[in-house]
Amino acid sequence: MKKNIELESRRDFLKMTAAASLAASVGGLLPGEAHGQAARSTDRPWYKRSYRWGQINLNEQDPLHYDLQWWRSYWKRTQTQGLVINAGGIVAFYPSKDPLHHQARFLNGGDLYGDLVRAARADGLTVFARMDCGSAFEPFYKAHPDWFAMTAEGKPYTTGGRRGNLAVGTEPGDDDDVMLYTTCINGPYYDEYIPKILREIIAHEKPDGFTDNHWAGQGRNSMCYCVNCKSKFRQASGKDLPTKKDWNDPVYRQWIEWSHKRRRETWDLFTNTTKAAGGPDCIWSGMLSGNFVQAASSFRDMKELCERADIIMLDQQGRASSGFGPPGAGLNGGFQENGDTGKRVHGLGGWNKIAPESMATYGPRKAARPIPEVRMWMVDGVAGGIAPWWHHVGGYQEDRRQFRVMEPLFRWYAEHQQYLINREPIATVGVVYSERNFEWYGRDDANDLALAPYNGMIQALIRARIPYVAVHADNIDRDANKVSLLILPNLAAMSNSQVESVRRFVSKGGSLVATDETSLYDEYGDRRPDFALSDVFGAQYIGKQDGPHKASGLDHSYLRLTPDVGQDVDGPRHGDEPAKSAARHPALRGFEGTNILTFGGILHEVKPAQDSTVLLTFIPIFPAYPPENSWMRTPRTEIPGLIVREQEGARIAYLPADIDRRYEQGNIPDHGDLLGNVVRWAAKDTIPLEVRGPGLIDCHLYRQQDRLVLHLVNLTSAGTWRIPVEELIPVGPLTVRMKLPEGVAGKRLFLTVSAETATPVRQQGGWIQFEVKSVLDHEVVVLE
Repeated sequence: MKKNIELESRRDFLKMTAAASLAASVGGLLPGEAHGQAARSTDRPWYKRSYRWGQINLNEQDPLHYDLQWWRSYWKRTQTQGLVINAGGIVAFYPSKDPLHHQARFLNGGDLYGDLVRAARADGLTVFARMDCGSAFEPFYKAHPDWFAMTAEGKPYTTGGRRGNLAVGTEPGDDDDVMLYTTCINGPYYDEYIPKILREIIAHEKPDGFTDNHWAGQGRNSMCYCVNCKSKFRQASGKDLPTKKDWNDPVYRQWIEWSHKRRRETWDLFTNTTKAAGGPDCIWSGMLSGNFVQAASSFRDMKELCERADIIMLDQQGRASSGFGPPGAGLNGGFQENGDTGKRVHGLGGWNKIAPESMATYGPRKAARPIPEVRMWMVDGVAGGIAPWWHHVGGYQEDRRQFRVMEPLFRWYAEHQQYLINREPIATVGVVYSERNFEWYGRDDANDLALAPYNGMIQALIRARIPYVAVHADNIDRDANKVSLLILPNLAAMSNSQVESVRRFVSKGGSLVATDETSLYDEYGDRRPDFALSDVFGAQYIGKQDGPHKASGLDHSYLRLTPDVGQDVDGPRHGDEPAKSAARHPALRGFEGTNILTFGGILHEVKPAQDSTVLLTFIPIFPAYPPENSWMRTPRTEIPGLIVREQEGARIAYLPADIDRRYEQGNIPDHGDLLGNVVRWAAKDTIPLEVRGPGLIDCHLYRQQDRLVLHLVNLTSAGTWRIPVEELIPVGPLTVRMKLPEGVAGKRLFLTVSAETATPVRQQGGWIQFEVKSVLDHEVVVLE
């Protein structure tokens, strides 16, 4: 693969580019066409027609050995439409005129960035120039120390080195243990220097746009005390910077809000700069994280930024604990996280926007990740509406196994792209979330307090094969007419306007499921005396909490199902247990063989309203060891664990017990079954999909004008909860029933992965039923 970068002369590039431009202008091609064609057509802006992306993240040695011909063949084989190419920031891969803009060590006067851009143009590809403005080398720091982030002690924040990170003030060990100095988002580096570099790159070899995964500066846990931060914060607030993290300190709260505002201003500055220099379609779009907690801690307001972005670039390269997944997402990271990310970013930015995601083929940097692991992360992302984006670190790889995974997936995507874009989800269940709940309620324990309940709830929906959409709490009024049920999984921090949106939804007959401390806090995480939605829940908080002190804790407690049922057949009967079974609520279906469920979590004691029905009651902690001492000291209480009510056509269920969190943390099947039952009861008969058969299947249902598209992602594998997955296990057969919406006749049905026609197919009562024989990693069913 070793070859000098000057494989093509500039004259050859110009000839090839002219030919490609002529072909594109004549054809007027649409998305889904062959390699490069759609990306270069002129009927729509490039960011509305470039779906399949690739990236070789260059290193400083690449100018010596970059095999351009091989990579061009790879672009073609993967039918890539757009490339992310390193341009500048930390390292310049073109001959920058700025003396402080560090040139790639082995660039030697060359222009690897320019060569790649010209090759991409010749091949009809879109180009995103990659920047990294998060840090710089020591000469830059020495020239402008006031442009860099400082600790309260006046020491610079640093990163880099062979081990990846160096502590504040640490010196590198040798010439290769390079120290990088962290730039400050509030200084001239962002305000003046980076805009100048963006303009220089456009003048040198204009890309279609720019992206940057380190654009947001220091996160919440690394407060900067440089002269620029001090002066700008005082100008904005009239106060000095807070000296420590204190969520109850008004100044610290001002700093949080001020920091978010600065990221939005930076986004606008950069995109205005590139449009002014390169034209209205030369956009800047910083990369975003799909992880709630990571986005909040880095001051990236996903709602604001997804609305701003013309194309939503996602830097979420793999599931949690893979070495490249979002930090803090726990050890149970599943592929469904990626499908959920797609739903959330499209719910914020719109389903008409493209949302590519960097999907790592490696792990760690130079070793290939197992193909099943990469495939599953990709296919669940595609099922959620994410566009594929292959990613390799360095132009030369000795572990060539990483090149085997993307070609078949990209070719399948290109062949069936028409079914994977420009579609709207069909779901009657909306799961509500907000960034403020993760930041202001979750604070320093957001993973356990706020993320675990959300993840537990969506995992229960996936297990029950119930399609859902993600609804931002600020968009409830906008999205309420699309669903019949809203779920609030510990949406503890709610503004008054969000509370009123929920009330309006319920007053119109919309059903509601809420858990834990939902609405007990305001938008700044300050506790209210009672739930703001107390009247809707039919439950009044009495100010007492049972269970472990921390959300990550576990106690030996249980929940009692009401009423008790007799167990004359299955086991001995207690003295006060009924001899015959009594009818139970549908939310408790499937638990006929038990009167108790394991719990162990947190429960907030409430007083139920008179028109409410209590279905679960709390059994307090009692000794687990030794066995001789393990018996219930208080087998019965009146403390509710699940309350249901019906009001003016709405069905409402409130769980004071954090069953959703416990399901995420403990993966107890009874908890998943209970949540699924509660949702099905509250949703009445509006759920448009039924899938029967073995396995754990993530179901995503969409409508495209007069057709339905169903994704079935098989999460059943030998390593579903261990990373990485190395073997895929097929499941099937699956019997599928879909409700036919008005305008969809359902005359033709086919499978895009197995290339089979599903049989038998029959229609009855507005539903269509068919069988899918087997699913290995995923299947996409098209009904038109």
